[in-house]
Amino acid sequence: MSELCVIVGMGEGNGMAIANRFGKENFLIAMAARNEEKLKSYQSKLQEEGITSHYFLADSGDQRALQSACQQIQDQLGPPSVLIYNTAIPRMESVLQTTFTTLVEDFRANVAGAMECVQSFLPAMQAQNRGTILFTGGGFSMYPHPDFVSLSIGKAGIRVLANTLHQALKESAIKVGTITICGTVNGDDPKYSSQNIADQYWTFHQGSGDVYEIVY
Repeated sequence: MSELCVIVGMGEGNGMAIANRFGKENFLIAMAARNEEKLKSYQSKLQEEGITSHYFLADSGDQRALQSACQQIQDQLGPPSVLIYNTAIPRMESVLQTTFTTLVEDFRANVAGAMECVQSFLPAMQAQNRGTILFTGGGFSMYPHPDFVSLSIGKAGIRVLANTLHQALKESAIKVGTITICGTVNGDDPKYSSQNIADQYWTFHQGSGDVYEIVY
């Protein structure tokens, strides 16, 4: 029976590459995002590669929508072995122009949604006594940029969330971490192609879980 990998914040770059990487290892893929047409397209492309996937609609900044999607995934497909939170709002906005509303709304998707997904799936992982939880991080968590203040705060939050969850669960069989991508994803880049980045997720999943971060 195939294991289940859940990708929240499915996209055509890293999301598809991660789905392909785990799918090639005989994982069943569950994708969650808010654009149904794009999700249908991803499902078709994965099918062409011989990878079975299912999609679920959810806005990562909407707590109820996330709760519903996570429940549907578990009801229809069972508990996941791997959860990957790949959502980010890539807003380019100066720290001098940003607003209270922008920061709060972006934080909901950039960080709070990740915590909601963890809380939805963690009990099942604990019951199975296994699981991997991974967050897509970014270099802005280490080198914040004044023109990407909201995203910088979001990636810093994801890094802290990964660290603290790792510490809280380190005595269990559940691995928690983040892949901190310190570059721009580009298919022509020998390092920062989506395929190479996806390999880092697989490496973490296969690892011992002793560390919470891969800086790439």
